[in-house]
Amino acid sequence: MACTNCSTGSKDGTPRGCKNNGTCGTDSCNKLTVFDWLSNMSLPGGQEPFDCVEVRFKNGRKEFFRNTEKLTLSIGDIVATEASPGHDVGIVTLTGELVKVQMKKKAVNPEGEVPKVYRKASQKDIDIWSESRDREEPMKVRAREIAIALKLEMKISDIEFQGDASKATFYYTANDRVDFRQLIKDFAKEFSIRIEMKQVGFRQEAARLGGIGSCGRELCCSTWLTDFRSVNTAAARYQQLSLNPQKLAGQCGKLKCCLNYELDTYLDALKGFPEMDTKLYTEKGDAVCQKLDIFKGLMWFAYTDNFAHWHVLRVEQVKEIVAINKEKKRISSIEDYAVEETQSVEKNFQNAVGQDSLTRFDQPKKKKRPNKKRPNATVEKTDRPQGERKPRPEKPQRQERGERPQRQENQERPEPTNKNNASEEQKRTKKRYKPNRNKPSNDKDASKE
Repeated sequence: MACTNCSTGSKDGTPRGCKNNGTCGTDSCNKLTVFDWLSNMSLPGGQEPFDCVEVRFKNGRKEFFRNTEKLTLSIGDIVATEASPGHDVGIVTLTGELVKVQMKKKAVNPEGEVPKVYRKASQKDIDIWSESRDREEPMKVRAREIAIALKLEMKISDIEFQGDASKATFYYTANDRVDFRQLIKDFAKEFSIRIEMKQVGFRQEAARLGGIGSCGRELCCSTWLTDFRSVNTAAARYQQLSLNPQKLAGQCGKLKCCLNYELDTYLDALKGFPEMDTKLYTEKGDAVCQKLDIFKGLMWFAYTDNFAHWHVLRVEQVKEIVAINKEKKRISSIEDYAVEETQSVEKNFQNAVGQDSLTRFDQPKKKKRPNKKRPNATVEKTDRPQGERKPRPEKPQRQERGERPQRQENQERPEPTNKNNASEEQKRTKKRYKPNRNKPSNDKDASKE
C-alpha cells in the first residue's frame, strides 16, 4: 500500500513523488496507518510534547513505547525498543498528542507502565535485523514439515524474529487445543534459537498475511480495519443475498466483514416495509410474500395453492390490503392491485467506435468448383500444378483363390471398333472377360472360361 504521492513507482527501492522513502508525513505508505493531522501544528507555549510513540513491527503489529531518553523522533525513524529478553527493532509510525488518543482507543493507560525506547537503531542493529528477516521464509517451510511429521492438526502461518535475532515467534492457527511440547523441542534443536508459540484466529491470520479480496482491493483487515465484529448470516438475509458460503466467505474462511458495512442502511429501509411473514386474505385465497425489492419498493406475493405464479405489489398497496384485512374484510383478488411488470429491452452492442470484425484476420475458405463431366460432383482445389495428373492409388493384391486366369499368348484379341458398330460377338466377348469384382471367381468357373 502506498500514498497518492509515492505510488507512481520506485527506483532502486526509493519511492518517487514525495521523496521520503516511504516515510512521508501522512504515513500511508504502511498498512494500518493513522493520518497525523497535527503534524503541522505547534504546541502551546510551555507545554511539552507527549513522551510516548507508536512503533510498528512486522505485518502491522503495533505497540506503544515511552521516550524516556527524550530523543528527537519523527515518523519513519528506526528505533531499538525494550523486549524480553534483549531488544527489538521497529519503525516509528506516530508521535505527539495523537498517540494518547490511540492508546485510549486500544485501552492502554498513558500514565501506566509502558516499555521504553532504548535508542535510534545503529547500522549494526539494522544489519542483524535484516539478516534475521531473510531467515524467516525458509524456516517457515521447515517448521511446517516438522509439524506434519508429528501429525499435529495446526497450521504455522508466519514467523517473526526479534530485532536482535535472539527469539523467534511462531504464529499458528488450529481448531482445537494442540500439544506442541515435543514440537518446541524439535524446533529448538533444529533452529538453535529461543522459541515462542502464539495462537491467532483465522481473521488475525488473514490480517497479518494480507491479500486481495473478491472486490479487487486489498483486504480491509490488513489495511485499515482494526476491530473484528461478529458477522452472522442474518446480515445476508436482510440484504436479500443468496446464502452461498463460497460467496459470503472471505479468505479467512469466515463471513466477510463487509456484510456489516451496509447493514444499517438496509435495516432503516426495511422499517417502512411490512414483515416478510405478512399474509394477504382474499376471496380467491390466502397469499404469502415471496420476495421484496428494497430499492424499488416492491413486494411479490403468491397464492398458497399456486406458488409458481407471483404478483407484484407496491408497499403502499400491501399496507392498504393489510389495513382492510384487520377490519376482518377480504379483497376480491390480488390481481386488482397488481402492478404490470415492464420488461427492459436488452441493449445490444453496436459498433459505435468503428471497430473491425473479429474475424478479419481469418483466412478465407476455399470455394469448391463444380465438375463439368459430373455436374453433381465437386472437386476440391489442390496445390497440384496445372496439367499434371492425379496419381492413381495402387491396386490391392489379389487373393490366390479369386485370382483372374491369365490370357494365353496365342489367343487373339478383338480389334478395337466403335461402340456403335460393334458386332454382337464382340459384345459377348467383352462381357465374358468382364470380371465380377464383388464376388471372387472359383476354380471351376475359371476352368469353364
